Amino acid sequence: MGESQLSPLLPTFARIDLSFERGEGPWLITPQGDRYLDFAAGIAVNSLGHSHPHLVEALKAQGEKLWHISNLYHIPEGEKLAKRLTDNTFADTVFFTNSGAEAMECAIKMARKYHSANGHPERYRIITFEGAFHGRTLATIAAGGQAKYLEGFGPKVEGFDQVPFGDHKAIEAAIGPETAAILVEPVQGEGGVRPVPPQCLRGLREMCDKHGLLLIFDEVQAGVGRTGKFFAHQKAGVAPDIMAVAKGIGGGFPLGACLATTEAGKGMTAGVHGTTYGGNPLAMAVGNAVLDVVLAPGFLEHVEKMSLLLKQSLASVADRHPAIIESVRGEGLLIGLKAKINNGELVTALRDQHLLSVGAGDNVVRLLPPLIIDESHVASAIERLEKACVALEQQAAHKAKTASKDQ
Repeated sequence: MGESQLSPLLPTFARIDLSFERGEGPWLITPQGDRYLDFAAGIAVNSLGHSHPHLVEALKAQGEKLWHISNLYHIPEGEKLAKRLTDNTFADTVFFTNSGAEAMECAIKMARKYHSANGHPERYRIITFEGAFHGRTLATIAAGGQAKYLEGFGPKVEGFDQVPFGDHKAIEAAIGPETAAILVEPVQGEGGVRPVPPQCLRGLREMCDKHGLLLIFDEVQAGVGRTGKFFAHQKAGVAPDIMAVAKGIGGGFPLGACLATTEAGKGMTAGVHGTTYGGNPLAMAVGNAVLDVVLAPGFLEHVEKMSLLLKQSLASVADRHPAIIESVRGEGLLIGLKAKINNGELVTALRDQHLLSVGAGDNVVRLLPPLIIDESHVASAIERLEKACVALEQQAAHKAKTASKDQ
């Protein structure tokens, strides 16, 4: 049943009149038994699909023991998850959160605190990029800089300088005595699935080293296997000082993390930052279960294999339907279809074929399937996309015919 005007939910979401009762792998099933192929994955969250048996077992087992005790005490599962993250990344230290926005807030505070601890409290400004999305808190909407998210919420939080995407001259020009860090998504998700070229990420690292800045990566959407590497920046062979993570790391359970080097985090001493729920035993059990699967031998290679197959197949559809799809872009299983028509129309047409996708900036449709998809799921998605394109072309032809008759 869809929401009505009498719904007690705050109407901040224009929800689709569709609900699901259960899920199996990459499939979602409605109460009526209709099956949808889920290539939205809760917006890149359900990294291992729905009802993954290893995640379900981990949650059940932990749920029967301990849910929450707060960070007043040691949480062994959290120590274990942090160690696994630091062992497999650039980082030395981890702060657990409940969401990507909270992970970004920690990253922003950490960058400012670092310079303050070094005797330069005036260095608090962070350079960000047009088209970025970093969350919905007051600080993170200021970091993203998009007017549609800022409007009506009072003065923009001070300390963020936006520059055009990929413009290194503009970045250099924006660096001043108050600059603390550069913040970038290695692949812009909400901004239209725009990967930052490896040489650009390396250039940002060099720029930060040259000017004594911290480099912050937002891998909330691109991380934890989504691009075929554990983290997207690893493809470029470059490391940040601080990184925000969420979405896929919990496989559907609310979980985020801020990773950092010891140097970058040295100002974050006892009492300067905190969280009530972050790092709770339930989240830690699920996070460890996710890493059991993602870090298993061959898993990331499987993601890259499925990515190659899916992108090649999508390019073939685009060639056959150039009036609908302009191009295919992205990394791993974070894929964007640049639409020739309104991207919302394509999302709707795909949903009519029981294939779920999600829109993005730059008139792009995102395909974010669970990382566990196989060849049969790719074939099914391509078949549904093909049918959607044909239906859209027929609609356009009918409109054109009707218009000519009216003349």
